[in-house]
Amino acid sequence: MKIKIASELLEKVKEFSVIGYTMEVDNLTTKEVDELLSQMKEEYYNYVEAKDIVQIPKLKVSRDGYKKLGKDPSHTRLACEALLRRVIKGSELYRLGDIIDLGNVLSIKTMRSVCVVDADKIIGDVDIRIGTKDDVYYGINRGVINVDKIPLYVDQVSPFGNPTSDTDRTKVTSETKNILIMIICFDQSDIDSDEQIMLELYQKYANARNIKKLEVR
Repeated sequence: MKIKIASELLEKVKEFSVIGYTMEVDNLTTKEVDELLSQMKEEYYNYVEAKDIVQIPKLKVSRDGYKKLGKDPSHTRLACEALLRRVIKGSELYRLGDIIDLGNVLSIKTMRSVCVVDADKIIGDVDIRIGTKDDVYYGINRGVINVDKIPLYVDQVSPFGNPTSDTDRTKVTSETKNILIMIICFDQSDIDSDEQIMLELYQKYANARNIKKLEVR
């Protein structure tokens, strides 16, 4: 599996990049991740005032990326921003199983949107391009949603993800054994450290193995 970023996307968001991996993981719901989520809630509660979230550098550059593509980030909110808003308010993060929950922890720690899907449901390579009004996209628990003018992750079958939400077709279930995980970067700051955070989280809490870094071009 390879990842290709469309030239039209790079022309508008010049520093856009992706950190992509596939790996085999344990699919559990453990006390260790319960404790990790509690730590995250304590660490980020009142991290900043709600009005100042949009000025956090990584979130700001991601929001600016949406604007460059013609999308209003206050109307179509990035997943990383939505997660951070929850923990800052003291709301619980939804418990969805360790594989997904670790992705949410990663998203908050890196301040980037993170895609975690069932790798065995991805057909062929992954193309990342700008979504159009003609793309049909079924968000998890959201039905058909508008993905026009935002980065869209597409395999040979159909779109399966974007920095706001993922799809039903490739979502992680109780049967998932192998995952594709992508950190979506609208700039190049902290790329190496963000990648290391991802690897450490999944190795420590999900027994990640057969880890393969994907070629991005």
